[in-house]
Amino acid sequence: MLKTLGIVQGCFSSPRFRRTINRKLGGKSVLEWVVRRVTDCARLDGVIVVACNAVEHRFVGSLVPPDVPVFVGNQPDALERFCRVLEEYPAEAAVRIRGDNPFIDPVLIDRLVTTAQSHPNCDYVSYCSQDGRPAILSPVGIYAEWFRSSALRKAARASRNTADREHVTRYIYSHPEKFNLRLIPAPSEIDRDDIRLTVDIEEDWEHTLAIYDALGPEALDWQRIAGLLDHQPALRRRMAVLNRVHAQG
Repeated sequence: MLKTLGIVQGCFSSPRFRRTINRKLGGKSVLEWVVRRVTDCARLDGVIVVACNAVEHRFVGSLVPPDVPVFVGNQPDALERFCRVLEEYPAEAAVRIRGDNPFIDPVLIDRLVTTAQSHPNCDYVSYCSQDGRPAILSPVGIYAEWFRSSALRKAARASRNTADREHVTRYIYSHPEKFNLRLIPAPSEIDRDDIRLTVDIEEDWEHTLAIYDALGPEALDWQRIAGLLDHQPALRRRMAVLNRVHAQG
């Protein structure tokens, strides 16, 4: 049994998601870019990509490096699908990574795993924004989340809400009375309301390309991105506007 499995979500439940993971960044698809960054993690024992059905499998498989397996799950919801992945690829714990976040940071993922290992009673480890919420809910787009496989199975048995079942870890972090949670403060340099690194709209993609062009493929860690944006006040002002607009929408 593996200690920690990295699970990249490749299911395109929306046209936007499919369009995003198929975009090219440095000659690679965003999904391949994300997978390669995740395989750079020192603390993961394996990486797998999840597709929802056979049609997605063909599409996702064409974007994923050949040495990374793609799991096809026909389960009715994302939570059940993740449970099925962990039956097929047994692991004590897993890290969930969105396939459409090109700036996912391997160092931050490794920190999740080391934190979990030093707190063996934890069921869930993630980063925490200044507002107290898990940072994966923020538009910063560089974070992942760690969870124990047994905690995920417990959530799958208990959750009935549709939103809880479509958002894999929502039931876990929404029920601190049932699970042992540990939230690490997100780096203050990038945990700001004027930083937006998610790719939800066309303008986000334009900003992604601008950051990539400025830093290059080998310097896309969160510290260098934060340093670049610190010297781009106009871009940060625009990101702040987008964050407000899309938080309301």
